[in-house]
This record gives sequence, structure tokens and C-alpha cells, in this order.
Amino acid sequence: MLQGKKILLGVTGGIAAYKAVEVVSRLRKAGAEVRVVMTREATEFVTELTFREISGNPVTVDMWAPVQHWNVAHISLAEWADAALVAPATANIMAKAALGIADDMLTTTLLATTVPVFFAPAMNSNMYAHPATQKNINILAERGAHIIPPGTGKLACGAEGPGRLAEPAEIVAALERFFAEGDRLAGVKVLVTAAGTIEPIDPVRYIGNRSSGRMGYALAEEAAARGAEVVLVSGPSALQPPTGLKKFISVETAAEMREAVLREAETSRIVIKAAAVADYRPKSVSEHKIKKNDEELSIILEKNPDILKELGQKKRPGQILVGFAAETQNLLQYAREKMEKKNLDFIVANDVTKPGAGFNTATNLVKIISRDGGIEDVPMMTKREIAKRIFDRVLPEQ
Repeated sequence: MLQGKKILLGVTGGIAAYKAVEVVSRLRKAGAEVRVVMTREATEFVTELTFREISGNPVTVDMWAPVQHWNVAHISLAEWADAALVAPATANIMAKAALGIADDMLTTTLLATTVPVFFAPAMNSNMYAHPATQKNINILAERGAHIIPPGTGKLACGAEGPGRLAEPAEIVAALERFFAEGDRLAGVKVLVTAAGTIEPIDPVRYIGNRSSGRMGYALAEEAAARGAEVVLVSGPSALQPPTGLKKFISVETAAEMREAVLREAETSRIVIKAAAVADYRPKSVSEHKIKKNDEELSIILEKNPDILKELGQKKRPGQILVGFAAETQNLLQYAREKMEKKNLDFIVANDVTKPGAGFNTATNLVKIISRDGGIEDVPMMTKREIAKRIFDRVLPEQ
């Protein structure tokens, strides 16, 4: 899967930098072309010459070195690559990347690139477990970066625990899996809904919910990364639409979402309804702002159309329909009932009362339930990682 791929390797100043030499060697044996960018600190552990000889390409270290080509170095490297890999990724480099700092060739290149970026952390166990490091890792993952988890064992500093750089074979395998998955959905239309809908009361007020859209946007981004033709229908969200979408449709109300979804679902192979659609809407909407005159205000609500149920009724042979169930009690019971009632193939259930799960969080904790009764318990992880698990489950044979 790496034959002909262009991999940009960033090497940072950690004792595990010597393992990056083997990473380059394995990448080249797998048919990839590799170019290396080193931080100044990395050159204290392994020489520039070593990487130049192993990669067969010039190695970049200094932003201020004499220009060898007409184009700007960090821009040309960022645009040249099919994927970027930072191994070892120190706590320092991940903190800089999370904050968007660009103070050397590697961080500047990472900020300029639009290709998939992989980080393979390596550091002292306490540094790895520190809340700041974990927060930075979550930020990077939420933005779409791929984290190759470190191993656990005896570290160079004498400590024992998580923080060892993943073995070179594991790092290369992660890249191979990524490129293998890149074509799994090639040409397949995937429809994803995200965020919450809002139902107006008057020109100023509305009924809404706490959904940020993060889960749906992560699913759309993952589908696009796997080569799908992705249509994302989103309620109001502060998030920027992922790159690589075929179409982005912005809606506000449940009625608007219903219209867009039913239209796009007709030609979609996979439909994933991650949006938190309002169950009810005000029966009448005031033309003008309602003034605060009385002690109480009564609003009569009427039921919105059940979009997911309609999709289940209209589902074509071979079409895959995935729903979500955000519950506060009886999680499995309610999720299974919803799956049966709405003719779903899979349902992703989560208890929104648990810390780190549910709305407006970067992480989630879910159960992926299939129609045949199978259940996959997905531990706490970023929503982008959960999106990968969902697609792996939905398409196990592809």
C-alpha cells in the first residue's frame, strides 16, 4: 500500500530518534519515497548524514539555510507529501502543533500542510500522562491527526510505563492501514447529518439542544478520508466543514433537515444520522419578538417529523442506515427498541450523563450495536477515533 507514496518524516529531539532511522528504512523497502525534516535537537541524537543516506534524499533542518530551489522549502515539502509522520513526537512538538506555533522548519511545515498527519508520541511516562500533554493529543486528534499510541515498558530515563515509541514496524503498519482504507469507500456516496436543529419561537428565541456537531463532522471527515463522496447536512454549528466533502448543506429546522436528507438519501449507499433533531417545535411562531409582560409564558409544541423512521421505511436493499441514541437511562434497552422501530442496521448508543461523553465534548464513550445483536464497547476516546471504529464496524468486509 505504500508503493509510490510520498512520506514526510519529522524527527524531533528525543532519545527514540534512533528508531526513526529504521522507520525510514522500512518505508523505503515498502516502496515509499521519504524526505526527512529534523529539529535542531534531533541532530544531537542522530546525524543529518544518517537520514540522508537511508532516505536517499536531502535532509532539511534549518529554515535559514541557503535556498536550493526556487520554491519556499516548507511550502514545497508540505505540498509534496501524501502523508506526514512525526516520530518520535515529543511533548514539546505536540504542544506546538496543537497551538499552531511555527518557529522552526518542522512546525512551519506541519502548519502549512493539508495532508494527513501522524504523531507517534515518545517521552517519559509522567510527561505523557500529564493533563497538558493529553489535552494536546486530544486537540490534534480532534483536528484529524492520527495518533500512533506509545508502547508500555522500561524507558531510557529508568521509569516504567507508557511512553515508549511504538516499534518501527507498528508505525509503518499504521501508515499502510491508512492508505489501504483510503480507497475502501471510493465512489460510494455517504450521507451524514450533524449538530442540532433549532425551532423558532419568535425572531429572537428558539428551542434547541446542546449538540455541537463534533461527532457528525468527525464521521464526515473519516468517510472523506476513506474516499467516499460525502454529503454533510448540518444544523447550526461553530465547526468548520471538513475538507474533501462532495456537498455541504446547512439547515436550521427539522423540516429543512428532513427535506435535504430525504432528497440526498435516495442516491446514498450509507446514511449516518448523527444529528440531534428536535422532537417538537412551537405550533405557532410569533412574527415579532414576544415581550416580557406576564409571569408565565405558555408555548404549545407539536411533534416534528421522525426523519430516521422515514429513512428506515424507505430504505433500499443494500443501503446501510446508522442511527444514534443519546440516553440518560436504560441505554441498551432504549437503543435496541429504537433500532427495531426505525429499521436500522446499526445504532451507536451513549449515556450522556457520563463524564467526557455526550454533547459538547471532544471525547465520547459508546456502544456500537448491530442488527444481529452484536455489541462493541468502545472505550473513552476522541470522536474522530470513534468515527473510525464506526466505519470499521459498518464495513467489515470492504
